[in-house]
Amino acid sequence: MIIAWRVLFLTMLGRECPEMLCDVVLDTAEWQAVYLVTQRQPPPDTPPSLDRMVRMVAGPQTLWIGLQRVADFVLALDAQRSIGAERYG
Repeated sequence: MIIAWRVLFLTMLGRECPEMLCDVVLDTAEWQAVYLVTQRQPPPDTPPSLDRMVRMVAGPQTLWIGLQRVADFVLALDAQRSIGAERYG
């Protein structure tokens, strides 16, 4: 139910306030992870608009699937940062 509420909230807020910065509803780690994975470049200093972020999260899929992947992106980046400069494999 929490995911359903968040999907509805982001959908409605994205329609009503598309130019609002996405950090109002997404943690810094969330929007930066999405930006890194989808754009394949370092995130900007200023968070993207909510409209742009919703489109990055949803991509060609629905928003609810994209939101589930956001947690995976954050987990992967945290794991990568935890090993620091060490290289494995």
